[in-house]
Amino acid sequence: MKKKIIIISILIAVLALFITSLYFYGLTPVKNKSEKVIFTINPGTSTKAIIDELTEEKIIKSKVSSFIYLKVHGNFILKAGTYELDRKDSTRDIFRKINAGNVYDDSIKITFNEGKRVTHYATLIKEKFGYNENDIINTINDKEYLKELINKYWFLTDEILNDKIYYALEGYLFPDTYSFKKDASIKSIIETMLDNTNRKLDNYKGEVEKSPYTIHQILTMASIIENESMFDEDRSIVSQVIYKRLNLNMSLGMDVTTYYAVKKDLSETLTKSDLNSYNAYNTRNTSFIGLPVGPICNMGIKSIEAALNPSDTNYLYFYADINTGKLYFAENNTEFQKLIETYR
Repeated sequence: MKKKIIIISILIAVLALFITSLYFYGLTPVKNKSEKVIFTINPGTSTKAIIDELTEEKIIKSKVSSFIYLKVHGNFILKAGTYELDRKDSTRDIFRKINAGNVYDDSIKITFNEGKRVTHYATLIKEKFGYNENDIINTINDKEYLKELINKYWFLTDEILNDKIYYALEGYLFPDTYSFKKDASIKSIIETMLDNTNRKLDNYKGEVEKSPYTIHQILTMASIIENESMFDEDRSIVSQVIYKRLNLNMSLGMDVTTYYAVKKDLSETLTKSDLNSYNAYNTRNTSFIGLPVGPICNMGIKSIEAALNPSDTNYLYFYADINTGKLYFAENNTEFQKLIETYR
């Protein structure tokens, strides 16, 4: 009798070991090598249905092992969403990922930097989405589309319809990091950026309304400030120089407007011919009085704030140290010439 009990105990132990082995084997990965798959859990789907589908898709090995695991570890919640799962992961790791809600993100992210032009933004969009650059620019300049946008956004006015403007939405596409759907159209990309601009500018709407300048003119000033100032502490002073020169009916004489006018990059060299050329942007031409016809880049919020709040100084000139980017200011031409001698 005692021998029989021992045999039964051994059989039970062997069976328990076999069942335990099956359980843990059922939790091991389906594949030895990485094999990713997109898996979606719809809201309201039962745990049984999720496990059934995971098994059918060969993402997990065993329904039984999975049920037992979830019963033992009752703190797991299989959250709705779309996930990128890997068949080389264990059942435990797959459940952890779903429980954490680490949903699959197939969106396209683009960072548009401050101080860059619409043409640069168009190149980035082309690289990420494959759209033709000319199609992007043509959309940005499409008069009928622009009229629709003017009706939609308070900060867009008929000023952007001026035929002398190179790119109608220059200065209006707020620099930031964006997440777009992978099938986003050119127009939806543009409007996502304009929505962000709207959120940013709404904070300054009251100041804009009090200003003697239009929003288009303020953004034009801000774009010049953006390209002329490397450091935040210089921005409001550059703004003041712009305001003072405008008030004196004096040429702005800003190199950055010439670069834009002749469509040269800021790293290139300006020729005498470039500086003397006359168009709706080049303020270095001494006969050009006033602001350029529109913004020359897409600026950040610091430059917009500076355009709305110039400093209280009497400077008329500034000179940039090409080695550091630091700006030095002067109240008159004599002081300005000394700066040139010192820092050139």
